[in-house]
Amino acid sequence: MQKSALANRIRRGLSEPHLVVRELNKYYYRSRKKKGKNDGVEMFEEDWDNLIILDACRYDTFAQRHTLPGTLEQKKSKVSSTIEWLDTYLDGADLRDTVYITANPQLYRKRDRVDVQFHAVEHIWQDDGWDDEFRTVRPETVAKRMKEAAETYPNKKIVGHFIQPHYPFIGETGQKYMDLDSLDFWNRVLNGEVTLDDDILWQAYEENFDLCMPIVEDLLETLQGKTVVTADHAEMIGERSSPIPMKEYGHPTELHTPELTTIPWHTYQNGERKEITVGDDTEDTAREETADVVQERLQDLGYA
Repeated sequence: MQKSALANRIRRGLSEPHLVVRELNKYYYRSRKKKGKNDGVEMFEEDWDNLIILDACRYDTFAQRHTLPGTLEQKKSKVSSTIEWLDTYLDGADLRDTVYITANPQLYRKRDRVDVQFHAVEHIWQDDGWDDEFRTVRPETVAKRMKEAAETYPNKKIVGHFIQPHYPFIGETGQKYMDLDSLDFWNRVLNGEVTLDDDILWQAYEENFDLCMPIVEDLLETLQGKTVVTADHAEMIGERSSPIPMKEYGHPTELHTPELTTIPWHTYQNGERKEITVGDDTEDTAREETADVVQERLQDLGYA
């Protein structure tokens, strides 16, 4: 690490000591991973035709609030953030039988470092997929693109990576606080810059989840074959981390607490299974985007 970068991290640690505690907790989970104690679901080796990923969706929230037909199981993710999900589940994967539709700019941002082969990729956070009013991609937009992809690619697995229930909060409670600066949102909650009670944060998070349910239910009843609804990772909203019991918010990378790695795995079959074939070419619909636009989108989604 360069001296200037190290100096910046030391200065930030002194001014925000909670980040030092977080790093110590991360070290604990990294040590467990090195010892082979990072088991979890192999999402792309499981049996499904369509995969609906609800970003940062907690298992307990799903279990308590979902209204979907089908069967729910509890599974463990190997990761605690989308960035880590890309590295763990996609990097090096041959998924030429799969079309990936994503509302999250992280894959585009890391396209030079994540070596994955999809049959096709659609970055719907570009152009008309992005909602400027709500500063996100709305769930109905992802669902629409999934339906279109299912018609265009009838013999491919379809993955739809939603933003919700991930921040920003677009329900009634969340809209009351849309004037808040979204940059590094959860860390600013942690350090006291954003002063919202946990009850309000929970309500806003649950409203984001609830907004997805009728849209996801429609997908289950529309998409052919076996569809799984899951999450890349979960979310912490004021619980104590471990092994050092500090309050945590959001979903820090490599912080593999049970709260962040326990995810839903909800299965429903509609009609006959699809006959999946492997494609020959990779088609990526992304156009070249300026770094400023990518950074602005990520900031709107609460990333640093």
